[in-house]
Amino acid sequence: MENVVFFQNSKAIALGKLFPDKKINNKLTILNFRTLKKSSSRDITFFDSSHYENDAIKTKAACCITNEKLSIHLPKNCIKIIVKNVLFEVAKILKKIYPAADIDTLDIFLKKPNKLKFPKVKFGNNVLLGKNVKIGKNSVIGNNVIIESNVLMGKNSVIGSNIHIKNTVIGDNVVIQSGCMIGLKGFGFIPMKDKNLKMPHIGKVLIDDHVEIASNCTIDRGSVDDTVIGKNTYLDNQVHVAHNVKIGKNCMIAGQVGFAGSSTLGDNVSIGGQAGVSGHLKIGNNVKIGGGSGVVKNIEDNSIVMGYPAIPFKKFIKNSKK
Repeated sequence: MENVVFFQNSKAIALGKLFPDKKINNKLTILNFRTLKKSSSRDITFFDSSHYENDAIKTKAACCITNEKLSIHLPKNCIKIIVKNVLFEVAKILKKIYPAADIDTLDIFLKKPNKLKFPKVKFGNNVLLGKNVKIGKNSVIGNNVIIESNVLMGKNSVIGSNIHIKNTVIGDNVVIQSGCMIGLKGFGFIPMKDKNLKMPHIGKVLIDDHVEIASNCTIDRGSVDDTVIGKNTYLDNQVHVAHNVKIGKNCMIAGQVGFAGSSTLGDNVSIGGQAGVSGHLKIGNNVKIGGGSGVVKNIEDNSIVMGYPAIPFKKFIKNSKK
């Protein structure tokens, strides 16, 4: 599932053209923009936080957009593009390489499903499909469903009614209940003095086998990385999963929980209703987070936390008795 790429650059671009104001070898050509972890020798990447220092040390990227302070952690053979505002430069380069990822415009070439192409799939009324859509056998698609371009779905899956999906890979035996929005562009922009600069989203959503997503959930596709829902994980109603979030296996997420971008959850995590998880955090395995909690820092394996900010459960109970 991870190897599927929906936003692919059609031809190599000279590095000098991407950064005309900098003295860079114009003979080096770039194929795609990838994360530090996923980059190869023909890719450009970025490094803007010490949280990703270990990934930076091991990256295979040809070049990296970063700042002076962080550049010391990159390999010697990686060309350093030193800038003042890393994310601002990332947004500009993404727009150049992937202009179609900037704004989610509705695919006007949607068509009704061809029953000959999907002989073992049941479709409700008013279903529309885009290009590069594959649906496995014995799957059921409800009424008023729009499956836009770049959706690969496994077998024995159930898609409810009034759902919009794009740029998503769905495994086998997945249930997505009515009203969900999956794979659309996330909330990403660079604050500017006169106008906010939108951040293109070139990632996708990966939903593993046996996942159930209840009504009216929103799962944004990744910005540069992917958004991932692990095997056998259950999301209750009205859960929001922001771009690049990774939820592990066998997790239980109650209603109205919100995840900010790029946070990672381990396996067997349980979260009570209306809790919030801040961005770029690591939540360990077997963690329990009480309802209404606000998680603002990393949580170690096997922890139970509650409150705002979330603290160990025993400490929370002790404090509440004062």
